[in-house]
Amino acid sequence: MADLFITSNVSVPEQAIELRAVRSGGPGGQHVNKVSSKVELRVPLDAVVGLSNAARHRLTLLAGRRLTAEGVLVLTSSESRHQFDNRQEVERKLVELIRESLVAPKVRKATRPTKGSQERRLESKKRHASKKSGRGRFEE
Repeated sequence: MADLFITSNVSVPEQAIELRAVRSGGPGGQHVNKVSSKVELRVPLDAVVGLSNAARHRLTLLAGRRLTAEGVLVLTSSESRHQFDNRQEVERKLVELIRESLVAPKVRKATRPTKGSQERRLESKKRHASKKSGRGRFEE
């Protein structure tokens, strides 16, 4: 396995990635007990080259429970019965997670409601109030 390139200036060095094949859980009969097809990928977040501080912070938030106390990202895949397919899937998950952290969220600009929308809202409230006021008890 070579270095994992996410973009032209963001990559994960090969020596930082630790891949392990482990036994999958769940149903599968006797076969599941003797085949290690589930793949676990571990990579320290400090090892990702080219991330800005803001992107690194977003990555820690996106990782959530998949991040250990030591700052190691742990991703697993047991979708397929084949170890090779699970290995490709876990690498795809890593690339997708890092790419997602590179996108800065848009800053929300505060806006005011238009005059027309305010009038429509108030008119709707008046119609609703008059409809409800007609439901009261009849007084003689």
